[in-house]
Amino acid sequence: MFSKSKINEPGPNAGATDKPVAKDAPKPASDFQASAPKAKPPASVLSSDLHIIGNLKTSGDILVEGKVDGDIRAHLLTVGEGATIKGEVMADDVVVNGRVIGRVRGLKVRLTSSARVEGDIVHKTIAIESGAHFEGSVQRQDDPLSAASTGKAGPVPKPADKV
Repeated sequence: MFSKSKINEPGPNAGATDKPVAKDAPKPASDFQASAPKAKPPASVLSSDLHIIGNLKTSGDILVEGKVDGDIRAHLLTVGEGATIKGEVMADDVVVNGRVIGRVRGLKVRLTSSARVEGDIVHKTIAIESGAHFEGSVQRQDDPLSAASTGKAGPVPKPADKV
């Protein structure tokens, strides 16, 4: 009852040759397909025997087990139980298991029972477990990571001259 139509089958092209095509030959650009999204790289780990003096900035994740004297900016910052950070930390997610001496800024901030924080916390959401040690103030902001809410003074504008 049904028969296969030859209308949609590829036929010989005008000017095409009958050369065999190698299996590993690159495909034409028209066959390009978008690749799957890249997997998220693992967190950068600063081991317990590492002492860094200076600022760190990444769009990825950092796990600090050692000492850092400087500011840290990351997507997810995890402060290990034996870690000490002296400086401001800013991240979308901050998990403190160790010690931070300085301001903590994050969309989500979590102080575990082993946390020791000496400094102010600016957050959107916060969780403080029983047993955590915290000295400072806590302030909620809708966007604690924005440049306008850093609390650092900018240049003072000059008064306009009177005419």
